Amino acid sequence: MMMVMPNREDQIKALASEMRMEVLRILDDPARYFSHQESADPVEVGVCVQLIAEHFGVSQPTMSRHIELLRRAGFLASKRQQKWTYCSRNEGALSEYSDWLKGSLNIKNP
Repeated sequence: MMMVMPNREDQIKALASEMRMEVLRILDDPARYFSHQESADPVEVGVCVQLIAEHFGVSQPTMSRHIELLRRAGFLASKRQQKWTYCSRNEGALSEYSDWLKGSLNIKNP
């Protein structure tokens, strides 16, 4: 299977928003922030976009646009179950981006 190279421009745009960065931070520990989710286990299935929107105090369509940018960058996986969309972090893509950024900027590990 051929690996598709991520679009670096999409990734950089996705991380250019503090709200999208915070979405990635809270999804690192979904049980902590979304243990009240009843429709599905937030760790196993992901977190409902509606609950993420409520967490930030924004409308569901506004959060959906942020989620779509993160998904297009490869940083989030999403799955639809009935009428809900659940999101979780794509740890592999985040790690790959971090490695690429360090290499591109010649950042040495201490």
